[in-house]
Amino acid sequence: MTPNLFDAKSAMRFFAPTLSRHPSQHSARLHPGRWRPVGAMALLTAGLLLGGAAQSQVGSTPQPGTRTVNEWLSRMHEASRQRAYTGTLVVSAGASMSASKIWHVCDGTQQMERVDTLTGPPRTTIRRNNEVITFEPESKTALVEKRESLGMFPELLRTPSNLIPQFYAARETGVQRVAGHLADMVEILPKDELRFGYRIWSERQTGLVVKLQTLGEQGAVLEQMSFSELQLDAPVSMDKLQKLMKDTRGYEVHKPLLKKTTAEAEGWRLKEAVPGFTAMSCHTRDAGATQAPGAAPMQWVFSDGLASVSLFVEPFDAQRHGQEKSVAVGATHSVSKRVGDHWLTVLGEVPPTTLRRFALALERTR
Repeated sequence: MTPNLFDAKSAMRFFAPTLSRHPSQHSARLHPGRWRPVGAMALLTAGLLLGGAAQSQVGSTPQPGTRTVNEWLSRMHEASRQRAYTGTLVVSAGASMSASKIWHVCDGTQQMERVDTLTGPPRTTIRRNNEVITFEPESKTALVEKRESLGMFPELLRTPSNLIPQFYAARETGVQRVAGHLADMVEILPKDELRFGYRIWSERQTGLVVKLQTLGEQGAVLEQMSFSELQLDAPVSMDKLQKLMKDTRGYEVHKPLLKKTTAEAEGWRLKEAVPGFTAMSCHTRDAGATQAPGAAPMQWVFSDGLASVSLFVEPFDAQRHGQEKSVAVGATHSVSKRVGDHWLTVLGEVPPTTLRRFALALERTR
């Protein structure tokens, strides 16, 4: 979800104690205010901003360009990790919009950033590398987490890079201004119907992503994020951010205890793989006592290098779990169903067909 534009594609945040909530509350990717992600500012409609840009379609043949899909993605990924900047990020998904102010700095060995929500309940998130703390002033609570996935398309460097061209192609479509900066427009197009496409505006000099749209069928914009103002190479103080991160006076600090595990150890497996998606991590909530396999809520994360899917599994509770259902908010879809004595929620920014394939493939091994 740290809530900046580049963590928008990160693996879903694991709130194990709240797995029975609405699926959209499990993710950390959409907007800075939900992070998952989004709140409302000066974001124009897609039609006005696109200025007639070509629409993407599944299976479209990319036009000749100067960079391959891996070269484009690597450039964007590194720019998101190494540039210092401040800006206002606006995210829209369906009828929902949100905005956040971002300060980002790096010194070559570590990166830090602060994200303040500008819409909805006030919230400040500060990250140092994979250490994250979120302050909620109204409730006077602070949530401390560790997030392994950083940068834009965070799994890009942890999944076999040679697989991405098998499922995506790149097409350069022109140059436009975003937040006062010239940006190359690039479309990352899916080669099958199991994933969405992306239209990305990459700042010409640095490669930093300044705007991103998630595309559905016939190039329909499902969700978009854009800087409404951006200052590159901004004088952001890392020392000041470190002091703010450590100052929890007056806040009740919560630190979820997560245990790294494997689905096999918890008694689960996929009887059929979903093409392109690789298992990236698996965690359960550590209750501090010995638990039988399958008793603790579990999150199993998969990625194809760009898109992520999370499988949340917990013991079935007739009072909390209702009928099987599907939910969509912007590009995020979820499918929930009962699997034996457990309740499964599959969540990701992929088409519902992909989630159903995961749901049908999950089975109990004991």
